[in-house]
Formats: sequence, C-alpha cells, structure tokens
Amino acid sequence: MYLIIVYDAEPKRGIKLLKFLRKHLIWIQNSVFEGEVTKSQLELIKYEIKKIINNEKDSVIIYRFESQKYTSREIVGLDKNSTDSFI
Repeated sequence: MYLIIVYDAEPKRGIKLLKFLRKHLIWIQNSVFEGEVTKSQLELIKYEIKKIINNEKDSVIIYRFESQKYTSREIVGLDKNSTDSFI
C-alpha cells in the first residue's frame, strides 16, 4: 500500500518523528512523507508514532492508498525533494 503521512507536532517531538519517518518513507517537504509499505510496516509505523507523540498536543494524519497510482501530483513552487525517479 502507498502512504502519505503529514504531521504537526511540538518541535522536540517533530524532530523525533522526522528522524523515525525518514527510516521508512521518503521525505517530501516539511512534515510530509510518502512511500510504499507493507501492512506490517504500517503497523510498526503507527506503533512508533504513538510512542513519540503527545495525543493531546500533536496531530498525525495517515492517507492510505492501495497503490501509488493516484490521479495526479502537481507541485507549485519549489520541489523540496524531487521524487521523479521514484514515482
């Protein structure tokens, strides 16, 4: 399955999320990651995110797709992390 994860967290926890998610997904821009994962990888990602965040102050949104073939991806302005060869 294909994931897009976005988050808003207090800076200290945001750095921990950034470091963790970079191990599993591709960094797209500030607080945004995407990539292909298995079901077990998704469960690990969710488990670790729950250990990092504060449920009352931080927010993480996980968009899940059956494949990476979403209808379109358009960047307006600076492409902070080109994934042309990836997608």
